[in-house]
Amino acid sequence: MKKKFSVQQLTLTGMFSAIAVITSLFSLPMPNGVAVTLQTFGMALIGYVLGPSGIWSVLVWILLGLVGLPVFSGFQGGIGVLAGFTGGFIIGFPFMTVLCGLGSRARHPLPALALGLAGLCITHLCGILQYMNLAELDFFAAALIMSIPYLLKDIASVAAAFAVGMAVKKRLPQERSVPERL
Repeated sequence: MKKKFSVQQLTLTGMFSAIAVITSLFSLPMPNGVAVTLQTFGMALIGYVLGPSGIWSVLVWILLGLVGLPVFSGFQGGIGVLAGFTGGFIIGFPFMTVLCGLGSRARHPLPALALGLAGLCITHLCGILQYMNLAELDFFAAALIMSIPYLLKDIASVAAAFAVGMAVKKRLPQERSVPERL
């Protein structure tokens, strides 16, 4: 039998897609073209609260942006953002969300945070590689522009998302299994 999404799962997916939008819109433009946003916090929070299925919230957010809705940083939307200098980070966010989601299943904070930081590394790697390719720079130069200045903020964002996410997750009602009709 196929597992179906429950009403609670659909509702949480929509709510956390909205959180992805909100954390993307609060941005502080920087001279290098990469705005300081709350996106890393939002993507990690989605994973820590919803588990690996939080990827659906992130994919909905990306789809909304791809069809042109201004849900990406700086109220931007469209495929050009995904194909642009910062699009690699957007491509990396689903990986981070899934790894944070896997971390949310851990019994201790250390593996949960380690998985979140691994997801952050993948996100930054995707961002660096795309920028490197488009700007025709070497890896180190691209990392110096696109990643290194943001690492401390992003590490703190993952840690904060873990703390907030675990508190939120404890307060969410657990789904109850409904007996099937015969």
